Amino acid sequence: MATLFVTGFPGFLGSSLLPRLLGRAPEDEAVCLVQAKYRRQADARCDAIEQAHPGCAGRIRLVEGDITAPGLGLGGELAAGVREIYHLAAVYDLGVEREVGMRINVDGTRNVLEFAAGCPRLERFQYVSTCYVSGRWAGIFGEDDLDKGQQFNNYYEETKFLAEVEVQRAMRGGLPATVYRPAIVVGDSRSGETQKYDGPYFVIRWLLRQPGVAVLPMVGDPTAVRVNLVPRDFVIDAISHLSGLETSAGKVYQLADPAPLTVDELLDEIGRATRRQIVRVPTPALVAKTALDWVPGLAWLMQIPSSTIDYFVHPTHYTSDQTRDDLDGSGIAVPPLPSYLQRLVDFVRLHPEIGSAGMS
Repeated sequence: MATLFVTGFPGFLGSSLLPRLLGRAPEDEAVCLVQAKYRRQADARCDAIEQAHPGCAGRIRLVEGDITAPGLGLGGELAAGVREIYHLAAVYDLGVEREVGMRINVDGTRNVLEFAAGCPRLERFQYVSTCYVSGRWAGIFGEDDLDKGQQFNNYYEETKFLAEVEVQRAMRGGLPATVYRPAIVVGDSRSGETQKYDGPYFVIRWLLRQPGVAVLPMVGDPTAVRVNLVPRDFVIDAISHLSGLETSAGKVYQLADPAPLTVDELLDEIGRATRRQIVRVPTPALVAKTALDWVPGLAWLMQIPSSTIDYFVHPTHYTSDQTRDDLDGSGIAVPPLPSYLQRLVDFVRLHPEIGSAGMS
């Protein structure tokens, strides 16, 4: 029996990916690294997975540790049986402080890479990055691009970039690894389910709190800027499929929509799904960010963090040729946003209790 070692459980992506991986390798077990503060949540998620997927029963083992700790806070005996590592753990917060992002995203990734170096049976290191390692690069950012001298909108982008630099350095040194860069991940395209509301959900919730005619500040040129959204199930399906290909070793995949909507088109679709007539109020991006940060009560009223504004004036276009080539014939592709946006909105209406905080 070989071991799949997974970080980031019981997070948004890891919880959905785990049963797919175990289904693909019925003789293997999964060992999930779990922070002590998430143990109860992880136990409940593990039970739910085993009930929904009986074939996973008895094959998921939770171990307490921390990617920020030397040796991940584990003993050395676990590494001997690890065949594959899925490193999903990170702090997903646009407003993260640099020290926190460096400790979790960069130092944590270094620690997982060191753990990988001590796994004699390791066949693959699967790493989840983000398209936004691009920072504010103006123009096309391809799957073979990484360091283009770009500036970053926030410390989340910068620290994920620095973490991927570490992974790609290890790849050049011989580590058999694959990198996945999702765009902005939203809920499941079939059920609308999500674990947190961020990104476009801030706009959706703001509109739902208003009457039939809703006011929304509009930054930049909404006809020129595109917002790249992908549903969770596409990301899970793509990683599950691509990670099983021998030919995917050494590659970087941008899990992005090849034809994302412009901001203007996106707002038209959100308006239809929320049944709101949106009154767009042109506002300079700097004014909008400053107001959210400094006008008393405005951020509380709108519940839109200022860091979100940058993604409505984002100048980067992501290509995904390698991803689409290697998914060809699998039936896996990014569904058009209008085909599932209503499900996302309906889920928000039914689940107002969900917040925007992620795991860290």
